[in-house]
Amino acid sequence: MTTQPPVTPIGGPEHATRPPVPAAERGATMIPDKVVARIAARAAREALAGQTGATPAHLGAPPRSTVAVHGGAARLGLSLDLPYPINVAETSREVQHYVGERVGQLTGMRVTEVTLTIQHLVPSGGLEHRRVH
Repeated sequence: MTTQPPVTPIGGPEHATRPPVPAAERGATMIPDKVVARIAARAAREALAGQTGATPAHLGAPPRSTVAVHGGAARLGLSLDLPYPINVAETSREVQHYVGERVGQLTGMRVTEVTLTIQHLVPSGGLEHRRVH
């Protein structure tokens, strides 16, 4: 029977006796603004679909987003279409709340502001074959 030599931990024997480094001292995960903006746009789409029950085809153009991150806090700007008819004020508040919570959950950032710009109201039946008589 052969015996195996003892396994040396990565970094040498001195690494094995070193206490673990606290998370705050190991470094930080940096999430690019572009990624946070994509998460925010996706969260807005989720919020609209959940709020209105509309299919993606009836939600209009995909939301566009901008983000400013400073010191672990994010300020989000969203530009989106809303289906019509809808309670614009209530839906806007719910989208803002959902997006702020969702971006915070997924990124670990504190979201301090979510501003909305409503570009268009899209009729729930779509734009095809509409004619005024």
